[in-house]
Amino acid sequence: MTASTDLLLQKIQGCLYGGAIGDAMGAPAEWRMPDEIQARYGYITDLVESWDEANVRGRGNGRYTDDSHMAQLLCECYIERGDHLDAHEFFRRIVPKMALEDRWIPEYEREMPLVERLFYPEKWLYNRWLANADPRNAGVGNMVNCGAAMYAAPVGIVNACDPARAYAEAVDVFSAHQVSFGLEAAAVQAACVAEAFKPKASVSSIIDAALSVAKDGTADCIAAIAEKASTVTDWRTAIGPLREVMREYDTSPDDAKSERGNGTDDWTPSRARSIEEVPIALGFLVVTGGDYEGVIMGGTNYGRDNDSIAGMGGAIAGALHGIDALRPEWVEQINSANRIDLKPIAADMAALTRKLQARQLAAARQRQTAFEALGG
Repeated sequence: MTASTDLLLQKIQGCLYGGAIGDAMGAPAEWRMPDEIQARYGYITDLVESWDEANVRGRGNGRYTDDSHMAQLLCECYIERGDHLDAHEFFRRIVPKMALEDRWIPEYEREMPLVERLFYPEKWLYNRWLANADPRNAGVGNMVNCGAAMYAAPVGIVNACDPARAYAEAVDVFSAHQVSFGLEAAAVQAACVAEAFKPKASVSSIIDAALSVAKDGTADCIAAIAEKASTVTDWRTAIGPLREVMREYDTSPDDAKSERGNGTDDWTPSRARSIEEVPIALGFLVVTGGDYEGVIMGGTNYGRDNDSIAGMGGAIAGALHGIDALRPEWVEQINSANRIDLKPIAADMAALTRKLQARQLAAARQRQTAFEALGG
């Protein structure tokens, strides 16, 4: 099959590039507020230059962040394993890739271990690996944030069309990294990506899939955000209303750029809270009717952790529509700016996903045969 007729491959390419483009679009203005973004760029509707034009390095011009690097490492873990992952396989495979393998980091324009680039809650994986922690509870004690959700899309890919299984696998895998509503967000993100692979998936079916698995504050937040989003049809005018709803569930205040961590309850597990990024990404999916460009532009101009919001929304919308929904010049710029080609990774993930589905089908048939023998 060719890329033009292989819908699964098209969707995986759309998911990986869709997330990377969203990440890169949001990156220059990460943790800026909407008014700051508009004063600097107007609305961001393209892969813009660095916030400080004099800084030829750093974010901007299509350079993506650790979100995309981690998603690629997780794909590599799946491909090398040739199977589904659990907390143990994930933990022992991804940490050496983070810490011991050099890769091109575009913000620094050099080869270096990714762990040197990561934020503290992502470095937690490395610290817990050094401490020989039990993988299934290594995430306990970490700052509760979107650090796992930001690269959860590959779990949805290998469980394409099966959001319940994607959710369950993500809970297992990311228990090595996150806890509480941070773990919940990663699992819901994986479920949404898996749902988006269905040939007849829609915005409504993705929201339904999220709500069918989400628990506690995350479920309440997604429902409230989706309800508000359904009353707005322009991502520009949706920014304020969505943030207003989010405040009830959020753990970081509006001045979170300088107040994150010990200055807030970011560290605290909760059954009433939700991280911001996944519900807001889903909100822009509703506002725009699933339009890929609208989703990532809404997430980018929302500000705050906008690279993760746009990256998560981009991965879902990219999986929903496939690579053809993405501007070719954006794909080319991602490749050039980050010295990457995601199509070979996408092809390997497509082959693995098909193999796993065939294995699951064979197992289901064997189980059916066993049940027939049990009689009754």
